[in-house]
Amino acid sequence: MKARSSFRFRRDGFTRTDLLAGIAILTLLAAVVWIPVTMSGEKARLARCLGNLREVNRACAQFAAEHDQTLPGPVESPGEFQWFYKEQVKSYAGLRGASSAQDSLFACPDDRGYTDPKPFHQSERFDFGSYPFNGVLLPGVPNIAGWRLSEIREPARTLQVMEWTAHGPLSWHRSRTGRRNAPFYNDAESVVGYVDGRAALIPIHYDGFNAAYTRDPLPGYAYRYSGR
Repeated sequence: MKARSSFRFRRDGFTRTDLLAGIAILTLLAAVVWIPVTMSGEKARLARCLGNLREVNRACAQFAAEHDQTLPGPVESPGEFQWFYKEQVKSYAGLRGASSAQDSLFACPDDRGYTDPKPFHQSERFDFGSYPFNGVLLPGVPNIAGWRLSEIREPARTLQVMEWTAHGPLSWHRSRTGRRNAPFYNDAESVVGYVDGRAALIPIHYDGFNAAYTRDPLPGYAYRYSGR
C-alpha cells in the first residue's frame, strides 16, 4: 500500500499548472539569453558599418591627395554620380576589377534597400554599394562633388559619404519603423562619414516635408551637406 501510494504521489505530483509554470520559466530564460545575443549582433554590425565608412572615407582622401586635393566629381558613368563615385575611389580601398555584390567594404550589413526587393549593395543599379557620396546632382541640392578640400569650410561637420538612410531619413541600426522603409521621421540615426575622416552614428533632421539631403539641418545638428 505504501509503495502504491508513493507511486501515485509521484505520478500525480507534476500537475498541468506545474507544466505551464515550467514552460513559462524556460521561455523567460530563453528570452534572457536571446536579448543579449541579439544586442551583441546589432553592435557588431554597427561596428562593422562604422569601420566600412572610415575605410571609404580614407579612400576618398587618398583619391583627393592624388588629384590636386580635389574630391571625386561627375564623370561619364552608367548611373548617378552619388553611387558611381565608387569607381573613382575603390582602387584606393584595395578593390580591383568590376564592382560586384562581393565588395563587402561598401556594404552595410543592415542594408535593407528601399524600393528594390534587395539591399543597395546587391544591386548593379547602385554600383553594389550601401554608401552614396555627398554628391546628389540636382538643382538647388547641396553637395561637395568635385570640390577642392580647401573650399570646404567645416570638414569636421561636412558629410562625405553616408548610409543611404541619411537621405530619408530612416535608420538601418536603431529603426523606429522596424524593417519597414516608411515613414521618414525626424532624428532617425544613420552612420555617416565626414570630410575630416571620422565616422559616427548620428541623428538626421527631417522637417516633415523635404528629404533630408535637400538642405542643411537646423542649428544643433552635428552635420551639414553643403560645403560652405
